[in-house]
Amino acid sequence: REMDISNGEGIRVSLFVQGCRFHCKGCFNKETWDFNGGKEWTKDIEQEFIELGERKYIDGYSILGGEPLAQDQQILELVKKIKTHTGKSIWMWTGFEFENLNEFQKEAISYVDVLVDGKFVEELKDMKLQFRGSSNQRIIDIKETLQKGYVVPYKIK
Repeated sequence: REMDISNGEGIRVSLFVQGCRFHCKGCFNKETWDFNGGKEWTKDIEQEFIELGERKYIDGYSILGGEPLAQDQQILELVKKIKTHTGKSIWMWTGFEFENLNEFQKEAISYVDVLVDGKFVEELKDMKLQFRGSSNQRIIDIKETLQKGYVVPYKIK
C-alpha cells in the first residue's frame, strides 16, 4: 500500500509479504498463506517500495503478512536498506513470539522499531485493540527491549 494509516502510527507505506505456515483460524489475510502466490519481489520493486517511504509526509514502513520472518535473507536485506536509506521507523507483524525467535530472526528485528508479536487467536479477538487483532498479541518497543534485555511494551502515541 502506498499510503496506510491502519498498520502502525502515522502515514506509512505497507508491504504484505507472501507465505505463512501459521494458518491462524480467523486470519484476515488468508490469501497470503501460499508461499508460491503473490507477485515476484524484484530489485526494482524493492527500490520503488523504499522510495515510496522516502516521501516527506510518510512516517515509516509497515511489514505484514503472510509471515515476514519466514522470508529468509530478503527480509533482512530489506529492513537494513530501509534503515540505511531512510532512517524511518519500521513496524513488523509476526506470528512468532519474541522470546522464541532464532538468531536470523533476531538479527532482522534488530532493524525494526516496533514488533507486533504472537499468532492471531480468534477466541481472543478484540476489535477495540489498536494495531493487533487479538489480546495475546503484544506491541513491543524493540530498541528498548534489546537495550534492557526484557520485553518492553511500546507506548502508543
